[in-house]
Amino acid sequence: MIKRKFNPALALVSTVAMAAGSIDVYAQDEPMLEEVVVTGFRSVIERSQEIKRESTSVTEALTAEDIGKLPDTSIAESLARLPGLAGERRDGRTSGLSVRGFNENYVGTTLNGRELLGMGDNRGVEYDLYPAEIINQVVVYKTPDASLMTQGVGGTVDMRTIRPLDNDRILAFNASYEQNGMESANPDFDDKGHRLAFTYSDSFADNTLGVSLSLASMESPSQEQYFRNWGFANVTGNATVADGVTLAGDEVIIGGHDSFVRSGLMERDSVAGVVQYEPTDRLSITVDALYIDFREDKVFRGLEEGGAEWGTPNYTVTGVEDGLVTSGYFEGFHSVMRNDAERKDAELTTFGVNVEYNISDDWSVAFDASTGDVEKTITNIESYSGVGRAQSPTQGPATARAWTMTDTGVMYSAHPSINAPDLSDPDLVRLAGPQAWGGSLAPVEEFQASEGQPMGYATAQDGFVNSPDFDETLDSFRMTVNGEVDWGLISGLEMGVNYSDRSKTKLNTGAYLTAPTWPSDGPVPEEYYVGSANLDFIGLGNIVAYDSIALYQSGFYTETAAEDLETGRKGDTYTVDEEITTVYAMADLAADFGGVEMTGNVGVQYVDTDQQSTGFGSYTGPDLYVLATPVSGGASFGKWLPSMNLNFMLADDHTVRFAASKTISRPRMDDMRPNNTVNFSFNDAQILEPSDINNSPWSGSSGNPELRPLEANQYDLSYEWYFAADGMLGAAVFYKDLVNWHREGETVADFTPYYIPGYHQSANTGEPPVLFEGLVTNREDGLTGEVNGIELQASLPFHLLSESLDGFGLLASATFNDGELDDDSEVPGLSDEIYQLTAYYERGGFEFRISGRKRSEYLTETRGTSLSLVDTTSQGSELWDAQIGYDFSESGIESLYGLSVTLQAQNLTDEDTVQFNEGDPRQITQYQSFGANYLLGVNYKF
Repeated sequence: MIKRKFNPALALVSTVAMAAGSIDVYAQDEPMLEEVVVTGFRSVIERSQEIKRESTSVTEALTAEDIGKLPDTSIAESLARLPGLAGERRDGRTSGLSVRGFNENYVGTTLNGRELLGMGDNRGVEYDLYPAEIINQVVVYKTPDASLMTQGVGGTVDMRTIRPLDNDRILAFNASYEQNGMESANPDFDDKGHRLAFTYSDSFADNTLGVSLSLASMESPSQEQYFRNWGFANVTGNATVADGVTLAGDEVIIGGHDSFVRSGLMERDSVAGVVQYEPTDRLSITVDALYIDFREDKVFRGLEEGGAEWGTPNYTVTGVEDGLVTSGYFEGFHSVMRNDAERKDAELTTFGVNVEYNISDDWSVAFDASTGDVEKTITNIESYSGVGRAQSPTQGPATARAWTMTDTGVMYSAHPSINAPDLSDPDLVRLAGPQAWGGSLAPVEEFQASEGQPMGYATAQDGFVNSPDFDETLDSFRMTVNGEVDWGLISGLEMGVNYSDRSKTKLNTGAYLTAPTWPSDGPVPEEYYVGSANLDFIGLGNIVAYDSIALYQSGFYTETAAEDLETGRKGDTYTVDEEITTVYAMADLAADFGGVEMTGNVGVQYVDTDQQSTGFGSYTGPDLYVLATPVSGGASFGKWLPSMNLNFMLADDHTVRFAASKTISRPRMDDMRPNNTVNFSFNDAQILEPSDINNSPWSGSSGNPELRPLEANQYDLSYEWYFAADGMLGAAVFYKDLVNWHREGETVADFTPYYIPGYHQSANTGEPPVLFEGLVTNREDGLTGEVNGIELQASLPFHLLSESLDGFGLLASATFNDGELDDDSEVPGLSDEIYQLTAYYERGGFEFRISGRKRSEYLTETRGTSLSLVDTTSQGSELWDAQIGYDFSESGIESLYGLSVTLQAQNLTDEDTVQFNEGDPRQITQYQSFGANYLLGVNYKF
């Protein structure tokens, strides 16, 4: 527990001064009138504020209320409340994180000072995968110093576990019951979950040996309702209008949709251990390890349906408003039922050892070694069904529906005169593709049709599986020497060398799936039928639900390897190796300029990089199968990274900080692959305008193994007023001059060697291409830009106003960012505005908090074809959470000391995510709703 002095009269004077904008300090030698023991959330504020205050860099800090008890159930949720930071929701959870406008791919993340591998596709860390129960403290470095080995253009997040020799004996147990506020629409998934954690820490042998162990297990459910509009088509002469409806000729109409209800379950088991040994005052040995076993299962059950124009010409318009068709009905499209599923399995292991030896009273040497490994596989299944196979004589009746546009997309209802087939009837539903979407299947032996069979391969696709596999390792070694000196401004020196060896491999595989009944169809096997999924949120009722993962894993489908048919598969299979040696030196600074105390540091890193990548060049061969040849590339280079942090204590409570540095982020792994692919897509305009390279049917894409790091020169100026142990005001401005960013480049290539007569031709005219040159896109260095921002923050404890208000307080921050790249593209993760607010009350063991955070739109990524990452714009969000709890240590009942209970509610207002066509919010393109989430927790510390 942390103690603070409390003087009501002095606090009131300080608050008045604060309101008036005074920077006068109050006296430091006042008598102690009262001593208050601070625990719980207020202790988090005090300890976090103290870390920020004592830091020589511009930082934000987060500490646990108690061992295994962060202020939120997720590290990501807690970090997203810090000034200048913003969280990103994925599947209803905060997972991603932006620091000063740069998402997690451009933020360095460490665990106990060592670079931490993520479980994502790239370098970014998915913060919700790391148990809050094992984290004791997090420090976010907005400005670096030379001793910080893992840097990022956005900043560095350092998560820290407990150290047993720094704590009293601990025996703690945490348990939570979780309930999702949205009822599961899928019968085989629950809306309930739980979390369990156990922490033990103790010291032995006269406090020379310390051992800690943390175990955490979680099963967390999630739900989602999702509508996605295919887009808006122009109304043509196909339209029939109802009585009283007039078309002006420029109306647009929804062309189709794919909508689903998603249910998920995230399971995570974690083990973290630390052993500390300090046999003498001079020697300290610390060994720590972390193991995380992670699995997430999801199902996506819904319908794909073409509507007016893009799905069927048979439609009637019943309502029009200002150029938008607001209602109507259609018929004639065979709905595609989707019973899709995804399973993600990942294991992370890290192990490290640190040895520190005090050579003398002033000098010490330290050695640190660590190894980490992440293995991840994704199995993503698309499974199609409906009223029968496309183009077969036994295919059942097409869908007929009415629809009305709403503020969340579309609401469907019954057609006024035609009954739609009952897609919840397992006797009606057939396990086959209702649309002929399998044209990419090559004529392989398994699919040889019998003589006289009129069906083609376009009907052979009944599903698809994406199954990428990732393996990443990181080994690092560090030697450091530091000591105290008295050389005028220089009070200390630190020098060292760090070596890291990192390797990441991606194997991108997939397969077209065909039911064994092809070219006919059959029912869903009874053993995989699980019931019905409910699509009432969009008016579509129930559809048949079955376990497509189990169906696939049983060997039911015939598989045709996608990498034999798609050049992009081998084009996204690669290994990237990096060896980085960093040599650094840093001087600590300290001086007194007429009562103004200055601290800080100045230093420099030299980063030597050797990067090599291997992969494939892929193209379609004469037999129409993909051919692949090994390719490789790489580069070696060095980079100087100077840094300076200066802090001026105008008085004990007022600090002005100035920082300047050059920072880098390593390139994205998928950009560093050496792969190149050849693509052919005939555009008949190429015959009409053969001189225009943009009309060429040929194209290619490649990575760039020679990419340099993203680089920024950055400057920071901040002011902080610590007017109480739990109260402060702060303002900061920063500027990042992006001197190297990555952009899409284009080169012209000759594709003549890849021409296959009779295959590379126009599907409409049969003509061969006139132009054999085409554009090849890649990633290249050289893009510049800038990002600047203003950060305002306040921690206002109300006990400064009146003793009767002791326990009440507010935390608030506002961030205003501005920036772009010089090609007018956006910085990933940059929101123009970010707001955070927490109101709390804590006294006598009782605690209540309500927190809100809001961010404006920003550039992010989503899964596209073949699970590839594609850019998309999020409209931002506004989220409100609340927590109420009681600590029985304040109850006076000794038998309950150490026990606390907490009820948390996340996403209280059930914030929807809505996207629409720019300029017309009526034209909804995407709608998502996740529901609120509730957790009832018990924490017991022995």
